[in-house]
Amino acid sequence: MAGTKSLFKDTAIYGVSSIVGRFLNWCLVPLYTIMFPAAEYGVVTYVYSIVALALIILTYGMETGFFRFANHDRYKDPTEVYSTSLLSLASTSAAFLVALLVFIRPISDAIECRGHEDYVIMMGIAVAVDAFTSIPFAYLRFRHRPMRFATLRLISIALNIGLNLWFILICPWLVRQAPSLSWIYDPSYGIGYIFLANLISSGVVLLLMIPELRGFRWRFNSTLWREMLRYSYPLLVLGIAGIMNQTIDKILYPSLAPDKATAMQELGIYGANYKIAIVMVMFIQAFRFAYEPYIFARDKESGRSGTSAYSEAMKYFVIFALCIFLGVMFYIDIIKYFISPKYFSGLKVVPVVMLGEFFFGVFFNLSVWYKLTDKTLWGMWFSLLGLAVTLVLNVLLVPRFGYMGCAWAAFCCYGVMMVTSYFIGQRRYPISYHAGRLAVIFAFAMALYGVSLLVATRLPWVNMLIRTPLLVVFIAVVMKMEHISPRSLIPSRRHA
Repeated sequence: MAGTKSLFKDTAIYGVSSIVGRFLNWCLVPLYTIMFPAAEYGVVTYVYSIVALALIILTYGMETGFFRFANHDRYKDPTEVYSTSLLSLASTSAAFLVALLVFIRPISDAIECRGHEDYVIMMGIAVAVDAFTSIPFAYLRFRHRPMRFATLRLISIALNIGLNLWFILICPWLVRQAPSLSWIYDPSYGIGYIFLANLISSGVVLLLMIPELRGFRWRFNSTLWREMLRYSYPLLVLGIAGIMNQTIDKILYPSLAPDKATAMQELGIYGANYKIAIVMVMFIQAFRFAYEPYIFARDKESGRSGTSAYSEAMKYFVIFALCIFLGVMFYIDIIKYFISPKYFSGLKVVPVVMLGEFFFGVFFNLSVWYKLTDKTLWGMWFSLLGLAVTLVLNVLLVPRFGYMGCAWAAFCCYGVMMVTSYFIGQRRYPISYHAGRLAVIFAFAMALYGVSLLVATRLPWVNMLIRTPLLVVFIAVVMKMEHISPRSLIPSRRHA
């Protein structure tokens, strides 16, 4: 239990940067939805979908590869693995920027940014910087320094939020009060300030990372690098397929939408409501930051005898994730005001998207078997399968159902990946997850959610009065069922 306690302690600390940080970024959504038309917010959603894909390509699985080889018996010096990873990503990020500048015009045309090449350049530089700094952030996780990790993340997020407020709210007010200051702000630049804020915050984090780039011998081990690439390239394909599963709906929507004239507006509505579901993504990311170094360290210490810890981690993940789902859906009458009322028509996507993200979180937990056995090729096949499901269902559903087709495609994609990974994993690296008990917990949560819909009224405060006891019932029943005491969830000082 001590190892699992440590896992969830680190998850909680990483959650400060992930959950709290993303929550603060989340708070920008009402600002964007109020200040910009849905069509312009649709452009932001579209560009960031491209950015997410580019970031996966530029990191090409090196983050997970670093954890694997930093714990590898053949390589006794983790700093050698660290240095090799850094030099690899530095080289590829620099090459990416050169290619971007050379082909800026056709790239801008291809991603619907014709006439706004500056948007593309700013986000390109930001992506290259973020790709490079992913390894120093991974090194902090490897060294079990979650506080330093969280501090840097929060500084970046706080700066990004502050700059957004400065450019979008404060500057227009200053110019109205003192027209002579018009040189500090161009109203026509609009959403460009969102990208500028992102670029500045990424640059500041790079500067703050200088201590992590000193104090060791810089060296490049070509043999190690080739091994890391062989291990990581399936993870690259996995990552590309995975991020496309998350973003391809937004990239394809302008082409597949029933009404092309309002496609960007509808995409803006979908993107804004997708942000509500990001609460689940926050938890998964926080858990992921702690889980990857945990499983590789656990495997090094205990081998196959330590599989019960993976089962226990899965149990707690499912319970906490379902609590988050019920919490969001039970209090959606309040949470929905994080976006402008003109976006409320898209609220119906929230439960579907959240459950899809829950399936992805379970899939991530299940991925332990192919990562520990160095069979990362399986992860690639699972993601490609999910991508195929996503593409087919988007093509079939979006022209008929609009952005609800996107939501259901994501739901089915992650569901298929989860189920497939479970059954194949049980044959190749059996872990007793007690799937039957987890299925009962999931069904119980869905039943309570169904009850909350049946008893819903037009009065938000009445809904909360009714739904709060349902959430308490879920927590109490599950804790009783799994013999979980509140004290057992608190890491003792000696195990921290």
